[in-house]
Amino acid sequence: MIENAITTRATALFGVVDGIYQMLVDWGVSSVLAGWLDEIISITLLFLLAYGVDLISRFILHRVMGHVAKFTTAIWDDIFVEFKVFKFLAHIFPGIVFYLCSPIALKSLFWVTIFEKGALIYIVYAIIRAIHAATKAMTKIYSQSEDYSNKPIQIIFQIVAVIAYFVGAISLLSILLNTSFTALFAGLGASMAILILVFKDTILGFVAGWQLSSNDMLRQGDWITVPKYGADGNVEEVSLYSVKVRNFDNTITTVPPYALVSESFQNWRGMQESGGRRIKRSIILDMTSIGFCTPEMLERFRKIKYLKEYIEETEKEIQKFNSENETDNTVLVNGRRQTNIGVFRAYIQTYLEHHPEVNHEMTCMVRQLQPTEKGIALELYFFTRVKDWVYYENVQSDIFDHVMAVVEQFDLRVFQYRGL
Repeated sequence: MIENAITTRATALFGVVDGIYQMLVDWGVSSVLAGWLDEIISITLLFLLAYGVDLISRFILHRVMGHVAKFTTAIWDDIFVEFKVFKFLAHIFPGIVFYLCSPIALKSLFWVTIFEKGALIYIVYAIIRAIHAATKAMTKIYSQSEDYSNKPIQIIFQIVAVIAYFVGAISLLSILLNTSFTALFAGLGASMAILILVFKDTILGFVAGWQLSSNDMLRQGDWITVPKYGADGNVEEVSLYSVKVRNFDNTITTVPPYALVSESFQNWRGMQESGGRRIKRSIILDMTSIGFCTPEMLERFRKIKYLKEYIEETEKEIQKFNSENETDNTVLVNGRRQTNIGVFRAYIQTYLEHHPEVNHEMTCMVRQLQPTEKGIALELYFFTRVKDWVYYENVQSDIFDHVMAVVEQFDLRVFQYRGL
């Protein structure tokens, strides 16, 4: 019905041209020149009509919708106006008018064919631009949604845009070659191997993005580490072709999505969502400084706040054991004895358990590791309450500052390599 209305109005409009042709002939202009002038005037009126339709459609769809969007509570219409989706849709209508009116305005079959093809190409181009703008707008809409903000939703809409470009390219070829769309699409089946090669990165990116999304391996905002690509920072964007990571030195690293699926990477989201951030660090003690505690040492250790109760209970347990086993206490090797490294380990354990920045609901322990030629390592394994990087580093440094400072109070020495 719309097409008939446009055709009827166009017929009436371009009927004026025939009158101009007859008028030119009546003025004494030759029929050949009058025919050329008639074509020029017809083309001019055709372009003016298309331009007028373009102005009206842009005013209605872009400007009016822009004003309407300001008074609505919905967000999607504001974003569609921001990305000019309605403006690109408005450009389709002058192409339709141009296509329908070309056979009426022009008498030459050659020019009618050229103008119709040009109008169809313009329509396809306008539709592709509108779809591309709509996919960008939809990406922004879903990224602002709480349910989809952490999902790599951009990959899905980029796939839609790629499909639109692919279908649009086939449509343009079918218009230029005067071939049906289905026949041309079927003919491309023989060239599928070439198409797969051309779109290899797109296919790999789509499959990888789907795996990352379905398995919840990666979200926007995650802190990831990919040593092979030098990436160590927060994920800013997950697209079809790359994962953009802003490193902590504010540099940007792009990683192919399929690399995150085919190879390993470290995601710190679990740590950020947990109750604390782990500290796992050791100090190496000189094994020659380890020995049994003398009564004088124990008396000195009792004055330490966190050790008084531990030493008294441990001494009672040791004396009971030695008494029951009739141990000869004149030789220190016999029976059980406290050592300075054991008391030191008990002190650090109690110190961590009373530290206000340590998460006491998570694992907290002090253990010995395998001795090496450099000494014996005493490892502190615990979690901080606050997971912020700067705060975490400060807590870790404060604790080890204290540990290093009190080592000598237990007659122990920290191993330090001294070059020749």
